[in-house]
Amino acid sequence: MYDVRLNSILDNDFYKITMQNAVVKLFPSSIVKYEFINRGKHQFPEGFDTALKEAVNKMAELKLTKDEKKFMARTCPYIDLPYLDFLEGYHYDPSEVKIHQEGSDLSVTVEGLWYRTILWEVPLLALISELHYEMNHMERDSNEIVMKKTLEKADSLARLGVNFAEFGTRRRHSYKVQNLVMEALTQKKESTFIGSSNVHFAMKYGVKPIGTHAHEWFMFHAAEYGFKMANELALEHWVDVYRGDLGVALSDTYTTDVFFQQFDKKFAKLFDGVRHDSGDPLEFADKTIAHYKNNGINPLFKYIIFSDALNLEKVEEITNYCKGKIGVSFGIGTNLTNDVGLKPMNIVMKLIGVQAPNKEWIPTVKLSDEHGKYTGDPKMIELAKEFLRIKD
Repeated sequence: MYDVRLNSILDNDFYKITMQNAVVKLFPSSIVKYEFINRGKHQFPEGFDTALKEAVNKMAELKLTKDEKKFMARTCPYIDLPYLDFLEGYHYDPSEVKIHQEGSDLSVTVEGLWYRTILWEVPLLALISELHYEMNHMERDSNEIVMKKTLEKADSLARLGVNFAEFGTRRRHSYKVQNLVMEALTQKKESTFIGSSNVHFAMKYGVKPIGTHAHEWFMFHAAEYGFKMANELALEHWVDVYRGDLGVALSDTYTTDVFFQQFDKKFAKLFDGVRHDSGDPLEFADKTIAHYKNNGINPLFKYIIFSDALNLEKVEEITNYCKGKIGVSFGIGTNLTNDVGLKPMNIVMKLIGVQAPNKEWIPTVKLSDEHGKYTGDPKMIELAKEFLRIKD
């Protein structure tokens, strides 16, 4: 038997918590569907589905503890107290998850009320990743090597003078490796490490939980209100809930060019910055700087969080390019939590549908700045490109 499990209900990305708070408030009756996407074409061994189901069933036992609730109330004053009461009473319902295996192919879908199912994505990916390495008997680097690599990266980033956060829960090698990474990152006094997207580890190591919203926030709005209104209404609703807090806008759900058409002076002034998650980072920096300047805003008062497949070389290139032009920060994921001498997995889980009032499913799509990252129904992708006048 494989004892792979989550240790806390907060072992999740912070933006899942912040989005759940907003969904409870604004969309309590919306029903959605998610699907696992095996981008890396990984082969899953026999019995993988059974082991994953066992790990998922164990998640029903997780509950928000009193100490975790106090941590959230103290650290995140912009999150509604009634929501924290809701989270205290929340439990995962494994019946919302369907897991099936055909040969070496794995199928995972999640369906149900959005406010309930929104928390599944990141833990499921983390469990799939950890089980993959364990069931294939793949031996990772020693704890000492993992710690040494992490400390060397922290030293390099400190020399560059750039702030960075750990964003690696969804494709971590394992809980143990992420714990080692966090231990290493928090033991250095001169570090420029500023926090973690993982709420459990942020609490455990006394750092800031970091995150705002994900692509699904914009994808839902497109299904609900139409592609042309998606960015604007998604941002407007975010502001309605958080009133200026959590002010980093994700820019690439329907391409950066379309986003900046709708990220007008009001939003550009109100949000602290934007997050880059696909496409050429230097090109994105140029577009962002130009957009702020065109709206009479000094880009040095704003910043970009870069979070797309980062390594030290990429961080250094971006830092040098943006120096003196705009503020930068980095969210580093797989390169921190799955740099263990094995090939990292390339897996995602995406929102694929929103149920309309007549019970019909409206497919959702994501059109990032890289065509390889387009996800969703092909017909709907073409429709979105036509509506938004996106040319290949």
